[in-house]
Amino acid sequence: MIHFFGSHEETKRLPKLVVLLGPTACGKTEWSIPLAKKIRGEVISADSRQIYKKMDIGTAKPHGEWRRNGLRRTFFVEDVPHHLIDFLDPGKSFSVAEFRDKALKYAKLAHMDGKVPFIVGGTGLYISSIVDNLNIPRVPANPKLRKSLEGKKNEELLELLRRLDPVTGFSIDQQNKRRVIRALEVCIFTGEPFSAQKKRGEALFHTIQIGIQVDRHELYARIDDRIDMMMKLGLFKEVEALTRQRYGWNLPSMNGIGYRQFRPYFEKQCSLDDVIHILKSDTKHYARRQLTWFRRDKRIAWCASYEDAEKKVQEFLSS
Repeated sequence: MIHFFGSHEETKRLPKLVVLLGPTACGKTEWSIPLAKKIRGEVISADSRQIYKKMDIGTAKPHGEWRRNGLRRTFFVEDVPHHLIDFLDPGKSFSVAEFRDKALKYAKLAHMDGKVPFIVGGTGLYISSIVDNLNIPRVPANPKLRKSLEGKKNEELLELLRRLDPVTGFSIDQQNKRRVIRALEVCIFTGEPFSAQKKRGEALFHTIQIGIQVDRHELYARIDDRIDMMMKLGLFKEVEALTRQRYGWNLPSMNGIGYRQFRPYFEKQCSLDDVIHILKSDTKHYARRQLTWFRRDKRIAWCASYEDAEKKVQEFLSS
């Protein structure tokens, strides 16, 4: 059964949007490139880690190049335009609200050029911000509050967050201290749970979401193989270069998976073998969280083969 968003005629008259999602290492890049070529799609990356420049190996960023594309420069992967990838300095932050604004801009530009906007990624909140037209709280950072919270242990912060917002407290990446602090910041300054503030608006697109279905054991094997390959490709040197450029461990970029696991090694608390073991374990845990998020959305059409996904997308676009 194909899950198109909205059975009402007004929804079907909206511009179309294709989404390809799934957990880390499930094969999104391998499916997205041929599919994008088939449907004349422009990829809008929904990956909160691949946004950063200088962070290529640890984010599994697809190999591409920046080219002049009309009046703007665009990142191309195998001649397919990609947006919101490899554009931000690791010293800067990027909010969900900023992602939503930029993704909507690129989706509209794609339609103006006669292309299909094609969101590809595994960051659930990024995807939901577009598909569900979320009204994201725009609470500015408060350095004083953040400094006081950073002095507390992760367990203390999580306990406080679960009192203020149980939904976010139990679903958030518990190892990502920065995200926990941000959720607390929003709760404290608005007086409302962070989870209650992500309100849905009226649909902006007629959307199909395709999820890549992979057996759990196969997914874990892929994660192990990917991390082994990352180490061979020079992940350690990539992280080392970032630390030499004085990118601190508390930055959103360095606090992400694939990078924060190296901190104990550089602080002489563990061996490189320990880092690899922890990185594999944390990545599998991250994949489980991604799947838990996506499984809640019954509109997603899960496909075990590329051929099935392509067929569903073609039917959707021709309907």
